[in-house]
Amino acid sequence: MKFEEIIKKRKSVRKFKSKTPSWKDILYAIDLANQGPFAGNQNHLHYIIVEDHNTIKALAQLCEQHWVADAKIIIVACSDDTHLENLYGERGRIYSRQQAGAAIHTLTLALTERRIDSCWVGSYSDELVREKLKIPQHIQVEAIIPIGFEAGKSKKPAKKSLERCLSWETWTQTRRPTMFEEGHEDYPPFRG
Repeated sequence: MKFEEIIKKRKSVRKFKSKTPSWKDILYAIDLANQGPFAGNQNHLHYIIVEDHNTIKALAQLCEQHWVADAKIIIVACSDDTHLENLYGERGRIYSRQQAGAAIHTLTLALTERRIDSCWVGSYSDELVREKLKIPQHIQVEAIIPIGFEAGKSKKPAKKSLERCLSWETWTQTRRPTMFEEGHEDYPPFRG
């Protein structure tokens, strides 16, 4: 699949078939997520692969989203901010969130490339997930990612148009300045 196709095909799937994805494809996706950019080149991420059905059901309850229990595998993305905070102070925490988001996005795209569906879940009880999966207190739970193969076909919702999410030079300028607009440094275009 071409990159553009992968981006457009990726969607949040909340209903899974009983077929289980290959763990080799899961490792492939995680490995690609680890190739992304990291502040100071410090990869602070850790992934927990959950295959046990009872644990998956428990995580679904902690997310308060019953459909999560239908996933055959869940990936729990975690991060350790300690080293980044030591390097960059308070900004280290911000870098950590940014890096985790980029890696999770790469992970979901890599799964899509392998024709595996997923959903990025961010609503759960951090403390209870830590307790259930024996995650140390200083580790952040970044996302719970149920994965599998979509049951049925859901339509991908329309995304915000490019025009509605762009500004030029300042927040309030919605059109790109041209050299023919008054006030632009090149106006008028020819001086004679």
